[in-house]
Amino acid sequence: MDDPDGYFDERVAATYDEDTADRSTPEVLDPTVDVLAALAGDGRALEFGIGTGRIALPLAARGVPVVGIELSTSMVAQMAAKPGGEAIDVTIGDLSTTRVDGAFSLVFLVFNTIMNLTTQAAQVACFRNAAAHLSPAGCFVVEVMVPELRRLPPGETFHVFGGGADAWGIDEYDVAGQGLVSHHLEVVDGRLERFSVPFRYVWPAELDLMAQLAGMKLRDRWSGWAREPFTSESRQHVSVWERPA
Repeated sequence: MDDPDGYFDERVAATYDEDTADRSTPEVLDPTVDVLAALAGDGRALEFGIGTGRIALPLAARGVPVVGIELSTSMVAQMAAKPGGEAIDVTIGDLSTTRVDGAFSLVFLVFNTIMNLTTQAAQVACFRNAAAHLSPAGCFVVEVMVPELRRLPPGETFHVFGGGADAWGIDEYDVAGQGLVSHHLEVVDGRLERFSVPFRYVWPAELDLMAQLAGMKLRDRWSGWAREPFTSESRQHVSVWERPA
């Protein structure tokens, strides 16, 4: 894309919090911040893809020093306009390659953001970048969906994940290339608008191998932030990899 903000430009950033309001309820935020604050301990936290500060701001309010890396200046502008947002230092850049100063007890990446890196090489680089920022015994945390290929009928490439009177969501899969394009269609002022974002879906075992290549090992894996057990039926996972002391 020509826009330096990528797929999260000013138009998307302006309504991002509203569009993801279900992710900002106390029922979602409180257990998320509880886990991250406990893992950060007395150290600093670095968020890859800090966005509009949905997690960073309440985590900072708990007393955890938080900094971020974010590609979209428009998303960061939304965070800066919120109470406490200007106090969080953000470096603009790609989360797979951008470095910031210092060491961190926690690096984290939530809400499927790892899938915004659309090649395996970029995802591997992200793990190496996280490990490079961690202090000994520090943790890298990723929240991401489990690929939903079981919902895809044989021979089909499209899966409808949402629908209503004036909005629809359709995922388009490229199984051979582990690609996924998420199409969001909405009727606005009588016209149909489409917003499509490419992703690369990734399996838990593949992420474990990426962590191993980066010198980290799996410490915990849950199906949610309340530390629910991860099972074959889990539709997402929160995984914690640790850099050896």
